[in-house]
Amino acid sequence: MEARIKSSSRPPARKRWGQHFLADPNLIRKIVATIKPQPEDVFLEIGPGHGELSLPLAERASSVTAVEIDPLLVEPLRALVPPNVTIIHNDILKVDFEALLPQGSRVYGSLPYNITSPLIFRLLEHRGRWRDAYFIVQQEVAQRMTASPGGKVYGRLSVMIQALATVRRCFVLPAAVFRPQPKVDSVLIHIRPEDAHGTIVDGELFTRVVRLAFGQRRKKLANALKRLPVQDILTDMSLAELRAENVAVADYIRLSNRLSDEC
Repeated sequence: MEARIKSSSRPPARKRWGQHFLADPNLIRKIVATIKPQPEDVFLEIGPGHGELSLPLAERASSVTAVEIDPLLVEPLRALVPPNVTIIHNDILKVDFEALLPQGSRVYGSLPYNITSPLIFRLLEHRGRWRDAYFIVQQEVAQRMTASPGGKVYGRLSVMIQALATVRRCFVLPAAVFRPQPKVDSVLIHIRPEDAHGTIVDGELFTRVVRLAFGQRRKKLANALKRLPVQDILTDMSLAELRAENVAVADYIRLSNRLSDEC
């Protein structure tokens, strides 16, 4: 059985949702081999498309719950999938993740550019419920997520995600393997929630510190964070003369934690 909706009955890709469907069977097999689904795994799939990954995952895992926003794809998918796959018609940014993510879930999705950051941040709010995630994202976004301090693309997204998870680039998916073909290449990334750089005491304060720092990224931290009572802490940590892009994730965590202790 072909692991997708047959071409004769496939609804066309819709630009409003940034749809680009995988069309290379070899890369689909490579993605599945990279994910390594196990018989006990429970998957949440975001944007199943034509079922390119839904069926291969379902063949190897315990169950797949797939959330699809496009109403034209929902019924063809429901007619195609086996009993261990549930298709939900909804906007993934509006779903109840507590209900959709049994403890220890795994997550997969091919993410449109405009929802990549908000979706991953929402998932990280529930990071205690899922084990890991594999996402196809635009190459530029993958570079920002995995960037190191001092690089041109190291920014707020880099710090916020790396503070809550480890992110790894698996491999590049050339634009030519998608239909319709996007303008840029994509990357399969792996995200595992963990406090690799230290535990954040106050999440809201940490977010504010990072937002202010990168809101004026060409300024030194002493100026960028002048609205917060952090000058003595910055001096003590030897951070006052650094710009936002030169500060490590662990230092942002220590800075916000010390500020939290003194407030």
